[in-house]
Amino acid sequence: MTEIYQSQALRNLENKLDQLIIKYDHANNENSFLKIEQERLASEKIDLLEKAALARTRLEALINRLKVLENAS
Repeated sequence: MTEIYQSQALRNLENKLDQLIIKYDHANNENSFLKIEQERLASEKIDLLEKAALARTRLEALINRLKVLENAS
């Protein structure tokens, strides 16, 4: 009886270990994906900040030209 119990306990342990390995692989893959996504988003943020700064500069220049034209008339 003890041998049957030990055999069943060993199978249960093997199943739990297999499930744990699958979960680990899934978490590892997800972590890799999220790191790549984070890098992409950081790069996109930098691009957007640069575009916003350029737009701000252009808008300020346009406002200054309008003020010059307004004062000239």
